[in-house]
Amino acid sequence: MAGSVNKVILIGNLGRDPEVRTLPSGDRVVSFSVATSESWRDRNTGERRDRTEWHNVSIFNENLGKIAEQYCRKGSKVYLEGQLQTREYQDKDGIQRRATDVVLQRFRGELTLLDSRGGGSGGDIEGGGGYGSSSGGSSFGRSSPMERSSGDRAPAPAGGGRLSDQLDDDIPF
Repeated sequence: MAGSVNKVILIGNLGRDPEVRTLPSGDRVVSFSVATSESWRDRNTGERRDRTEWHNVSIFNENLGKIAEQYCRKGSKVYLEGQLQTREYQDKDGIQRRATDVVLQRFRGELTLLDSRGGGSGGDIEGGGGYGSSSGGSSFGRSSPMERSSGDRAPAPAGGGRLSDQLDDDIPF
């Protein structure tokens, strides 16, 4: 294989509110933890089992960081796309440690808020060098097409009237 891929996709809940730090360069980093859970039924005992994995997330993308800072809170459900990065550090006792984080880089990564609008969600935000919305730039922050203003709606089909009135009923199936 000529190349390699380092991509992580997570859907989970924030374990803590986002924390914002400023680097010496002036760039901001937003950090939080995300819990992913799986559950199954034990074959032998029949009882329900759960396992939760915790993931440290660091956002270096300025726009995604602002969205996370404004709208994400402990318990918020999010969809993340990023990369794994391992870092080494010394803990308070002087022991060398390693930690692997999910990192949303400056020009890569995706953050989608999955909670309802009442939960503080703003929609789909991509980190491809800026910000975007799955429902178009003018409807940024709206959670569904039904909540768009009349100016944001798609024009009515040609010929006017309802779409069901325009369909051909002579289809033999």
